[in-house]
Amino acid sequence: MKKLIFSFWLLTGIAIYSYTQNVDLAKLDIYFEKAAKDWDIPGMSVGIVKDSEIVFSKGYGVIEVGKPEKPDGNTLYSIASNSKAFTSALIAMLVQEGKLNWDDKVQKYLPYFELYDSYASRETTIKDLLCHRVGLGTFSGDFIWYKSDLNSEEIIKRLKYLPFKFDFRDGFGYSNVMYITAGEVIKKVTGKTWGENLQERILNPVNMDRTVFSLSKLDEKGNFAIPHAFENYKNIPIPFVNWEEVGALGGIISSVNDMGNWMIFNMNNGITGTDTLLMPSSRNLIWKMHNTYNVDLTKPNINKTHFRGYGLGWALEDFQGKMKVSHSGGYDGMISLVTMIPDEKLGIVVLSNGMNPPTTAVTNYAINAFLGLEEKDWSAEMLEQNKKRKTEDTRIAEREAKRVTGTKPSLPIEEYTGIYNAPVYGKIEVKLQNENLRLNFEHTPELSATLEHWHYDVWKINWDKTQAWFNFGTVKFNLNNNLEITGIDFDVPNDDIFFEELKPIRVN
Repeated sequence: MKKLIFSFWLLTGIAIYSYTQNVDLAKLDIYFEKAAKDWDIPGMSVGIVKDSEIVFSKGYGVIEVGKPEKPDGNTLYSIASNSKAFTSALIAMLVQEGKLNWDDKVQKYLPYFELYDSYASRETTIKDLLCHRVGLGTFSGDFIWYKSDLNSEEIIKRLKYLPFKFDFRDGFGYSNVMYITAGEVIKKVTGKTWGENLQERILNPVNMDRTVFSLSKLDEKGNFAIPHAFENYKNIPIPFVNWEEVGALGGIISSVNDMGNWMIFNMNNGITGTDTLLMPSSRNLIWKMHNTYNVDLTKPNINKTHFRGYGLGWALEDFQGKMKVSHSGGYDGMISLVTMIPDEKLGIVVLSNGMNPPTTAVTNYAINAFLGLEEKDWSAEMLEQNKKRKTEDTRIAEREAKRVTGTKPSLPIEEYTGIYNAPVYGKIEVKLQNENLRLNFEHTPELSATLEHWHYDVWKINWDKTQAWFNFGTVKFNLNNNLEITGIDFDVPNDDIFFEELKPIRVN
């Protein structure tokens, strides 16, 4: 029988446990530290679970660039979309209690729920909300809630303006807004917020004592990492963004030690101590593949993967003949990854406070060590791939190269001012201030910007605050045949927040 030998090393105040499975944890520690430095991230924490025990827990780098404090296993980071698995677990608990059914129509609980057509609106079920198959494109609608002061109901009522990318239940489109909807269903059914349900039903019984879902609790808990944007090859500290209202999609802030308890709970099939929080039927449904991704079966792959897809809040695939359950998370200035190999009772969580962390590389290296697979320098290989992708991303360079200098706007500058309305969002105001055009979003003041003439009727957007997901962007004013401004189009090249969905029309 395997045994754990508890030998404590003073490493940033957190213990690393020596494990008798021929896994050299000291070697892993050295590798993780080097990876953090090579990838030039501010900091990260790594936790490893094996056979229902946390066998490794340590932090690397710093909590904030320019300051000496170092992270450890208790340091708090946003886990972002890793929160989705908690949402699916909460729904499962409500199903077990007979308060709703997986195949209930969403409109039964939220009559105002509408999508791009009446059929999808009418037929969307609770289960559909959690597996990204309603027909929307990946990240479609994120601009509605991102840094917004809208409440969940106001967000949901705008979803009908989003175009569909796939037929209903005929494609994979990762949808944060559907998880906002699921959170509102939880609130409707229980009379309590998503966060209150999370605290009572999961955080307390699973002993996730440091985990929070509200920024107001951070100072009370202490020992939390600061998010960082990456701009001009520098890590820049930025403020936390309040995701409490949309917590069901990604509002949890946790540590690798608490997430270790979460992984143990999941690999024990929903049992914590003597309490069974998830019935076998719930565990099986959550970890059942409800939507699929393409796998190129014509080419060999190192992980021997034949099937990949999405369950309810979890990504699923076969890995070296075993089941792999995982999810990543992206928050302004923080990236996370949770990975489990349930057959081996093995789990790895990596939390970071930078935009370019080696989360997958660190995870793969640890998995290889624990499964006895051939050693591979994942960090070096994936860092090279990451650099190559950035070099090949020429979207901004192409736009800069096509700028036509020496041009002038078609109209006097004051003619561009006014109110522009995007049904999917709300009002966007362009006003004149100190001889410059200013851009203000009704529900998102943190996206305010000054407009700098770019060429013709196009202006460059100079954001007032450093943004994590984008930096360059332009706005084009559209004119009709009578040289009257009819609306504006956005062009903000990035992979996460799609400004082009707005399409505001001038209303005055």
